[in-house]
Amino acid sequence: MNRPILSACLAIAAVISLAGPVAAQDVVRLGTTPESYPPFTWVDAQGKLNGFEIELADALCAQMQVKCEWVLQSWDGIIPALQEKKFDAIIASMSITDERKQVVDFSDKYYNSPAIFIGPKSQTIDISPAGLQGKTVGVQVSTIHAAYIEAKYKGIVTIKTYDTQENANLDLIAGRVDLLLADSVALTDGFLKSPEGADFEIKGQPFTDPLMGAGAGVAVRKGDPLGAKFSAAIQAIRANGVYKAINDKYFTFDIYGS
Repeated sequence: MNRPILSACLAIAAVISLAGPVAAQDVVRLGTTPESYPPFTWVDAQGKLNGFEIELADALCAQMQVKCEWVLQSWDGIIPALQEKKFDAIIASMSITDERKQVVDFSDKYYNSPAIFIGPKSQTIDISPAGLQGKTVGVQVSTIHAAYIEAKYKGIVTIKTYDTQENANLDLIAGRVDLLLADSVALTDGFLKSPEGADFEIKGQPFTDPLMGAGAGVAVRKGDPLGAKFSAAIQAIRANGVYKAINDKYFTFDIYGS
């Protein structure tokens, strides 16, 4: 997916429970967002974190033999909070891009999914510069999708940014935007399958672009060897079948990508 920049740390939300004793110095604090981003991450009515990324992080921490604690942080301030050492790593569908690599290091990717445009079923919209001329497109702020639409369609479309994907979805329902651009899985497995999304559909085809990076990775502070440890853990759970078991609970395909 996908999603850098300014706000305060909200709260420590949960502690991943791992088997076996863990020394105090082996605690790793993981930053994610409180904003709903199913099926990757969401917070239920009891305040518990759920989703593919939460279970994946649990497995990575078990593989690394560390105890992990979650810290909730709003998306637009998540990189500054990492740099301020409010947590040690970000696991929040953050895409690996050249721009972000200037300020943080990344592990290997742990999933990669394309982007899509969605809009009303009642309208025929051609996804091209000519077809989008004069349209209003909603994107979540500080995401790869916001960077893409700014780079490719500035001056062609009106761009509206939102603090959360949920608020962008609400404006599409209200008719305040013509289209949304976001992660294909988050929109198809989340919004489009919901009653609120029944009147909307994918416009054009799912797509990738170099501007959107090389998939989602674990972000760490520059020079922190923790990134390499996460990379090794990702490859280990890919090899031993743990990744597939988690993947298959949420997806009917391999979200890791090619």
